[in-house]
Parts: sequence; C-alpha cells; structure tokens
Amino acid sequence: MKIDKNTINKIAKLSRIKLEEKEADSLIKDLNSILDWVEQLNEVKTERVEPLSNISLSKLPKREDISENKNNSKEILSNAPDKLEGYFAVPKVVE
Repeated sequence: MKIDKNTINKIAKLSRIKLEEKEADSLIKDLNSILDWVEQLNEVKTERVEPLSNISLSKLPKREDISENKNNSKEILSNAPDKLEGYFAVPKVVE
C-alpha cells in the first residue's frame, strides 16, 4: 500500500487538520517510509517463534480492588476547563 496525495488529503479532512502543500508532501514521504518498514516486518519468518506477551519476568504487586461509592461531582468538576449546569462542556464535533 502506498500513500498518495488523495489519501493524505482524506486523512487530513477526517482529522480536521489543514495541511499546506509542503507538509502534505513531507507526510506522504514519512508515511510511505513507515509502511515500507512494516512491510519488511511481514517478511520475517516467525512460524517457529512462540508469541511473546511480556518481556519482563518481574511480577508487579497488585493492590486490593475495593469498590468505593464516591459521589463527589463538585470535586470532579473542579478539574474541568469548562462546565455547564453540573456537566462537562465540550465543543461540538459532529455536524
């Protein structure tokens, strides 16, 4: 798969990012380089290699899972940059 100008423009539109021509060309080059690298990974022979889920042999201590009913909305909302009638206020993202 190769990234072209149409694909970059579509991604930018979906992400709501305005790209200059120079930035788009740079992104095309970078993304194609990344995809080429991933393609190289697909060529690695891994049939006899066992899947590895964790490279660390150390065990992390686990804490007790205690349920707490803390209904402290004022404290929670105090961290909100914008609030309205007791709720988080966020910008509209769907048209």
